[in-house]
Amino acid sequence: MIGHLLGQQRGDRNSHGHRDKQARPRVRNTNDSIPAPSHERNRTKAAAAHPGSGYNKNSSTCCRPMPFNLQPSLESQSIRLRPLRPEDFESLYAVASDRLIWEQHPNPDRYQREVFANYFKGAMESGGAFLVTDARSAAIMGSSRYYDLDEAGGSVAIGYTFIARQYWGGPSNRQLKTLMLDHAFEALERVIFHVGAQNWRSRKAMEKLGAALIGEASVSYYGEPGRPNVIYRIDKQDWIARR
Repeated sequence: MIGHLLGQQRGDRNSHGHRDKQARPRVRNTNDSIPAPSHERNRTKAAAAHPGSGYNKNSSTCCRPMPFNLQPSLESQSIRLRPLRPEDFESLYAVASDRLIWEQHPNPDRYQREVFANYFKGAMESGGAFLVTDARSAAIMGSSRYYDLDEAGGSVAIGYTFIARQYWGGPSNRQLKTLMLDHAFEALERVIFHVGAQNWRSRKAMEKLGAALIGEASVSYYGEPGRPNVIYRIDKQDWIARR
């Protein structure tokens, strides 16, 4: 969510960068400490030169955090994440071409090849997109990403997530988000999620994850018009307490 023709979506997330010419999404009823989502900014790839996260104990300034790594390789016993590559397009589209995956999504046409190609282009340009695979069978499950990284403000967004329907209803989505949240909270203080206002399946998943609903926004996913979204947030201390 040619090659997540080339170039990801949020623009998904806009990944969970390259600036889109559209106006920044308008956020209402949100905490001033949370920046409005701007899905084509903060596409830093500096972290690629500094694998890992946390604090650089060998630095002369011992308390300066290392850059956040937007594309690490992450895995659990059942799920594996690796950076998305251009050659992943066909195999990922084979999953994304299931129109029922996008039934409640703000853009329900993403199962169409040309629409998904735009998603994938945004994913590649984001520098934060992943291919998600089944750790046991190596089957492709879907994609997700980091986006809107704000290291100074201590936040990043996770989104543009989709997984094959055969993995719905089980632990896969939670395991995927857990891997990404655990990595994010090694260096940051909060994670933001943008969810289609009518995507009740994803909204329910957010609530089960312990995310707090903090506002609304008109979100322009990568190369797409603005659509109503709701905004969720998970703070580090809350995530640690739930773990």
